Amino acid sequence: MDEMKKEIQARLQGLEQEERVCIFYACESGSRAWGFPSADSDYDVRFLYIHPQNWYLGINVKRDVIELPSNDLIDLSGWDIRKALKLFRKSNPPLLEWLNSPIIYQQRLDIVDKIKTLMPEYYSPKSCLYHYLQMAEGNFREYLKGEIVWVKKYFYVLRPILACKWIEAGYGVVPMEFEVLVDRIVTSRELKEAIKELLRCKKGGQELDKGPRIPIISEFVEAELERLGSKKPDGNSFRPDTEKLDELFRWSLEIAWAKTAS
Repeated sequence: MDEMKKEIQARLQGLEQEERVCIFYACESGSRAWGFPSADSDYDVRFLYIHPQNWYLGINVKRDVIELPSNDLIDLSGWDIRKALKLFRKSNPPLLEWLNSPIIYQQRLDIVDKIKTLMPEYYSPKSCLYHYLQMAEGNFREYLKGEIVWVKKYFYVLRPILACKWIEAGYGVVPMEFEVLVDRIVTSRELKEAIKELLRCKKGGQELDKGPRIPIISEFVEAELERLGSKKPDGNSFRPDTEKLDELFRWSLEIAWAKTAS
C-alpha cells in the first residue's frame, strides 16, 4: 500500500503540472475505502482541485471535471471546486463520502476542513436516503433477483440499504466503512455472522461470482427494499442558500492562488 500510495501521489503531482491545477484533496472512493476490496481491486482515486485565476474569469462555460482513462489499477477522476460546492449544497452523497474517506492520498490548504464544518447545515437526510435507495434497488434488479445471483454484488446492495437505515436512525452522514455500518445497524446475530462470513470470503480472495442466493441475506434485502420503497422520499427538494458556500469558494481561490504565487 505504501508503494502504491507513493505512485498515486506521483501521478497527482504530474496531473497538477499537466492540467495547471492545484489538487487540494485526493482520497480513495471505492471498495478499498468501503473495506471490502478484492486482491485485484482498482484504486478509485477521487480529487478536488482549483484552476488558476483566469480560468474562472472567462465568459465561456468550461469543463469542470478531469477524468483520465483507467490505467492499470489506478482510476483517477476529479471535480473543480465550484462543481464540488454546488453538489455539496445538494448534499450529494458521493461527495460526502469522499470528504469522509478513511484513505486520504493528499490534503492541503485546510479547504476540506472548512467544507466539513458546514456539513450540519448542508446535509440532507432525505436527499441521501433517496440516493442510497435508488442505488440499492438498481443493483438488486441487476444482480440479485432469482435463485442464482452475483454473490459479490450482495455488498453493493447491503451497503446502501444499511446506509438508508443509518440515516433513518438519525446518525448523520453515512460512514464509508462497511463494517461500521454492519456493527451499528445489524441487530440479528445470524444475519451479522452471515454478512461477516461473506466479507471474510471476499477479503480472502474468493471470486464470489455467480452462485445460489444466501437466504438469510436475500430475505433481509428484499424485506428492507419493500419497506423503504413504500415510503420513498423526494430527493430533489433540498435547496439551502449559497451565501456561506460563496464565501468559502472565494476564500479557497484566494489561498490557493496565494500558495501558487509564493
